[in-house]
Amino acid sequence: MKKVFSIVLLLVASHSYAQIKLEGVVKDSLNLPLELANVIAINQKTSGLEAYGITNKDGKYKLELGKNGTYKIQISYVGMKTFEEILSTEESDLIKDYILVAENALDEVEVIYEMPVTIKGDTLVYNADSFKNGTERNLEDVLEKLPGVEINEDGQIEVEGKVVNKLMVNGKDFFDGDTKLATKNIPSKAVDKIQVLRNYSEVGQLRGVTNNQDNVALNIKLKEGKENFWFGTVTAGGGSSPENPLYLVQPKLFYYSPKYSLNFIGDINNIGEVALTRRDIRNFGGGFRAPSRSSGTSINLGNNGLNFLTNQGNAQEVENKLGTVNFSYSPTQALDLSGFFIFNSSRIRSRETSFVQYTDPDLGIPDETTEQSSTERSNQGLLKLSASYQPNNNNQLDYDIIGRMSNDSQNQELFSSVIGTTNQLDEVTPFSLNQNINYYYTLNENNIFSFEAQHLLKDEDPFYNALLVKDPDGEDAFETTADALGLDTSLNTYDLGQNRRIKSNQLDAKLDYYHIINAKSNINVTLGTILSRQEFNSTIFQFLEDGSQFTPTPTFNEGLASNDTEYNFSDVYLGFHYRLKTGKFTITPGFSVHAYGNKNTQFGETFKDNFFRFLPDFETRIQFKKNEALTLRYDMRNQFTDVTRLAQGIVLNNFNSIQFGEPDLQNALSHNVSLFYSSFNLFNYTNVFARVAYSSNIDQIRNLTNFENVIRTSTFFNSSFSDENVNVFGRIQRTFGKIRGSINASFNYSKINQFIQAQQSLNEGYTQTYTPGIRTNYKEAPNVSVRYRYSITNNNQGSRKTRFVTNAPSVEFDAYIWKAFTFRTNYTYTNQDLGNGESQSFQNWDATLSYRKNRDAKWEYEIKATNLLDIDSQVRNNANNLSVFTSETFIQPRFVTFRFVYTL
Repeated sequence: MKKVFSIVLLLVASHSYAQIKLEGVVKDSLNLPLELANVIAINQKTSGLEAYGITNKDGKYKLELGKNGTYKIQISYVGMKTFEEILSTEESDLIKDYILVAENALDEVEVIYEMPVTIKGDTLVYNADSFKNGTERNLEDVLEKLPGVEINEDGQIEVEGKVVNKLMVNGKDFFDGDTKLATKNIPSKAVDKIQVLRNYSEVGQLRGVTNNQDNVALNIKLKEGKENFWFGTVTAGGGSSPENPLYLVQPKLFYYSPKYSLNFIGDINNIGEVALTRRDIRNFGGGFRAPSRSSGTSINLGNNGLNFLTNQGNAQEVENKLGTVNFSYSPTQALDLSGFFIFNSSRIRSRETSFVQYTDPDLGIPDETTEQSSTERSNQGLLKLSASYQPNNNNQLDYDIIGRMSNDSQNQELFSSVIGTTNQLDEVTPFSLNQNINYYYTLNENNIFSFEAQHLLKDEDPFYNALLVKDPDGEDAFETTADALGLDTSLNTYDLGQNRRIKSNQLDAKLDYYHIINAKSNINVTLGTILSRQEFNSTIFQFLEDGSQFTPTPTFNEGLASNDTEYNFSDVYLGFHYRLKTGKFTITPGFSVHAYGNKNTQFGETFKDNFFRFLPDFETRIQFKKNEALTLRYDMRNQFTDVTRLAQGIVLNNFNSIQFGEPDLQNALSHNVSLFYSSFNLFNYTNVFARVAYSSNIDQIRNLTNFENVIRTSTFFNSSFSDENVNVFGRIQRTFGKIRGSINASFNYSKINQFIQAQQSLNEGYTQTYTPGIRTNYKEAPNVSVRYRYSITNNNQGSRKTRFVTNAPSVEFDAYIWKAFTFRTNYTYTNQDLGNGESQSFQNWDATLSYRKNRDAKWEYEIKATNLLDIDSQVRNNANNLSVFTSETFIQPRFVTFRFVYTL
């Protein structure tokens, strides 16, 4: 890695040494500076774009040009005649001012090159071809090269520090605005312009009365000729492995016209290349059709689906089938119809070993070594239909309906050095139906009404079975727990089963009235309600040797094993907000008054709690410049739990984690403060943003945990100790000609009060991460991207302290050779220091070589190799509020596949 860093530094040094600066001021005929004028330098030898710049508020520009070269300088500005001249450079920097005159339609200069980046109001437009060098294959490859744009570790697009939540193609939603499907599958050669829509509002009527600064959308403009007919790619390939033949089929087909669009993405492979993970599908939604402002109430309906053990990227075997269809249709200018269907089927086999040390050795909890292997199956389906009707500028009606269903199972074999061998089975077939209806009405220029409602139905039915095998020659570590659960301990095995059923029904609706006082201020009055109902049933039983079922009676928790609980929640609230623009400031103070009512009924007894709460909130935004702002926010939130924490009967999270609820649980209150700064400077190509967030939780619901060996039993209570969390994140990115440097830094501090074996202790965690990086973006030469991630994690758990240090340098290289071959490779080395003189490391290395006759060729041939070093496993070290653990996850072996890619 030292050699790689030396090469990159040499590239940067040689590039800087061979450059001179051309700078000056662009003015009009009245000698006034012109802001946002475009300045282009075209290399006369190569006829390629050498450099570009945009003037700042003082009319200043700056370009970096090669020494002893000849360039055509073009300067353009809206309403002005485009200026051009031939300029020769020597060995020293140049200073030149330019004056533009009013445009004369009869005397125009043809602009040969489009500006790589232009600004039009709140829209930032990237010309994709200005950043391509021939190695790109999908939209993600292009986005990674754009200044101010990042693809984060979760595959999300970030622009100027803000996550993009909506993506459109030619103005039409792409799979409900999902960005990951778009970045991985839209062909790069179809992309013409990338429009960043800042301060984006789904509802034009509310744009002037709401704060949309955090809303960022992307619109991908297709190249001419990519409309009114199909385009896309079809990939097919295969290979061999020590166990099974490898296969891959990925059709990606797109059709766009002014009235309708149709997209299809398919994927069948056993190589582990997953287009959408199970988590991606669970979170699939996208768009901005959420309530325009949070009410201050947060109610958790819980998630009773399977928490799969395996990340799909870290498994020994992965088989995946994906089929997706997305459409949009505009029968009239007033009506837009759209929808999508997604089906995903995955089969995963995994294996992991762990060593677990529990928080406080004085508590008598033994250290534990585990080895687990699992087979996971998941079939997921999503269907969404949407309609938007806007007959005129004063009316807009939106409706969405989305259904989700899945059939998931997980078979796990676990060996514990304390418990012995256990076989476990989890199964669940959850279903949910979510509907949104929103109506926006502008009465006149000063009065706007909006109605937003969301209804959710959810039905979950998890089943759990655990078979624990007794050690005939050793101590039965589960016997004490089995006695407490009331099981029959005379058998050779403990065969536990549990059925659960959770039904949720929730309505969230509100009516907003906006009154525009003047051009700089408005008020917003909100009347809303949240109504929720949950039903929870569960039973625990033991399978006997003759196949019959035995219903145990536990010796703790007052003998309550089963659950039959009904939980009703209501919130009726009135909110008021005032929005004022004065100079550089936009100030939005507000509050909401809530009347809460909740009750749960179980075992013939009803528990009620009715109360009022005043929740203030505040936002101030300072707009220093057009592309530089600072935003401060504060809000108070009321947090309510779900029915599973209220249910008094016993619930098996798994055989070694047993819980029972507390019906008298109260709500938790949180204070939340955040500060966000962003600056995007096209004059010196610098992008800076920073975010600080602090939260303090009062009456937080916490666990009371007791251990018997490594088997824990937990219940819940409202802690009188406040928990705190601080998050700080920042990024600085700067472009120097063809070199872009960046550094990311993050810091997290958490303070959690934990209660184990009736003892309270404070768990404090500190994590800091620094990630500097350099990447090049040459048109002709190979490109290199080098990053270095340095992370320190400290945990103070009272009597035990841990410190993990991670060093992870990585390098990516891509080259377009002889205008026919594309070579791409990436390598990462990860080393983790355990703080006790020991360290662990692993490496990842992938490479791809592809051939196509030219950029317009229909066929492409590709050889791809993953895990070139044939590494068996990856290691991970971490700590939580209960334990410190080291794990080793076994991964797929080296795969080499040959592929054909056909471009429509």
